[in-house]
Amino acid sequence: MTKIAKGKRPVYLENPQTDKLLAIVMALTGEVSVLHERLDTIERLLEVKGILSASEIEAYEPDVKVTKEREQWRTEYIARVLRVVQEELETLKQS
Repeated sequence: MTKIAKGKRPVYLENPQTDKLLAIVMALTGEVSVLHERLDTIERLLEVKGILSASEIEAYEPDVKVTKEREQWRTEYIARVLRVVQEELETLKQS
């Protein structure tokens, strides 16, 4: 269950919309950075152990089940990224 902070969101820049955009970009940056490091580690370990090569990873084509699982993850991920926008919409609806 996602936690929702109570109270006003602090504004650091001149425009609250710019603050929200920056929050989205920073959330994405953090996610991408962590994923990149983990993926790099996994690929290096697989290659060193002779389990998979980089070319095998590049050639992989997911089946229908994997594609659906990835679509579900993507939907949830986008919802997390756009959380600040969704919270703003909910606040406006309550007003």
